[in-house]
Amino acid sequence: MRMQATVRRWIVCLLMSVLVVTAAGRRSGRVAAEELPADTAPLFRVFLTDGRVLVSFGEFARVDDRVVFSTPTSPSSVNPQLQLVNIPSRSVDWARTAAYAETLRATRYRATRAESDYAELSGRVAQTLNAVGLTADAAERLRLVENARKRLAEWPAAHYNYRRTEIMEMLGVLDEAIAHLRAAGGSNAFDLSLVAVGEAPSSSEPLLPEPTARDTIESTLAAADTTATPAERMSLLTLAIGTLDAERRSLPDDWAASTRTETMAVLAREQEIDRKYQSLATRLLPLAETRAAAADVRGVQRVLTQIHDADVALGAARPDTVASLVAAVEVQLDTARRVRLERDKWALRSTEFRAYQAAMAAPLARLQRARQPLTDIKALAGSSPAALGLLINAARIVERELASIDPPSDLRDAHNMFVSAAQLTENAGRIRREAAIANNLARAWDASSAAAGALMLTDRARADMQAALRAPQLQP
Repeated sequence: MRMQATVRRWIVCLLMSVLVVTAAGRRSGRVAAEELPADTAPLFRVFLTDGRVLVSFGEFARVDDRVVFSTPTSPSSVNPQLQLVNIPSRSVDWARTAAYAETLRATRYRATRAESDYAELSGRVAQTLNAVGLTADAAERLRLVENARKRLAEWPAAHYNYRRTEIMEMLGVLDEAIAHLRAAGGSNAFDLSLVAVGEAPSSSEPLLPEPTARDTIESTLAAADTTATPAERMSLLTLAIGTLDAERRSLPDDWAASTRTETMAVLAREQEIDRKYQSLATRLLPLAETRAAAADVRGVQRVLTQIHDADVALGAARPDTVASLVAAVEVQLDTARRVRLERDKWALRSTEFRAYQAAMAAPLARLQRARQPLTDIKALAGSSPAALGLLINAARIVERELASIDPPSDLRDAHNMFVSAAQLTENAGRIRREAAIANNLARAWDASSAAAGALMLTDRARADMQAALRAPQLQP
């Protein structure tokens, strides 16, 4: 009983010691937090390998080989004008950029959440030690104190080493408690895993002051010089000129004048490059389309060479524009190759096509002479017995002639339509004669339908045959 009372009194003293250290840490923490305003804009910095510094409003994002962030283009720290920037990752000094970001995050943490997080930690430790004083089981007391010690040891690394000195003091008190509790339980061993204390990486990159109007303009111009996107570059240059004009009174006269002149010259040069590339596309893409329509494969290939040569002459200043133009011309190259293949196929079969065309001359002439009689039958305009006889005989002759002709495979469908047209022509003449003999108007309308079908099939078959006999053309 005497031993238990001694342990309980000692635990009360332990609790009081930790609470004193915690209270001292809270007081010093409030003073430190008040030194930094918590509502300042999170202005990160992106350090370039050439020594220039870009301002990033908020965190930057690293996506593959690019770095994307918003940069302020006006000096206002409350509501600055922002422009999205996309620069190559290889242009960034990552050691300095990462170190500065760590410094800024730690500083902002201390100015915002650090004290409340520390207070929460202290409260939990106090609650744990209070539970230790109320626990009679020695093993449970040791477990509670060890858990409290583990929580404290892990806290600095996850909280930018905030209040590390106070935490180390509390850890010393808890280490004594753990040793005492182990000795009271008859154990002299000490768990070395409890000794390690986490520590956040330190940063040697100091915070920079709030950017001045000149700093903002120089950052904007550096971003314009670094980005690989022409539209973004011209936008940044335009914004820099606007800020120069708006902040002229707060800027050194000589610097402002020379910077504005240089920036205007760069912007004019960028606009001229844009105009030349646009002219290149306007001139060469229609040329490629014309040559593709003519199945001029080599001609389209020469257009691609012209694009490459012109791009080299212009300093390869618009890779995206050139890539888009090359892709469009390569589509025309594929088209030219397809049309050329079709024309080569047609050329190989042109002799066969001409032979078929010659064989079809007589049947087509007879079908052409049948148009007027068929038109009369279609309109129910009257047909003489002689005209009907000639029409029927002509249709039968055409059927025999067509049966003796073997069409090329590409013209087989058209040939079959000619056969159907000849059959409908004979039917139209025969049914019209039956209708006249029987004075049957319904049969006359049947003859009209047959005549209309014969005329339609003849026209369609003739058009298909003429299309096949022409060299293949590029379809719109």
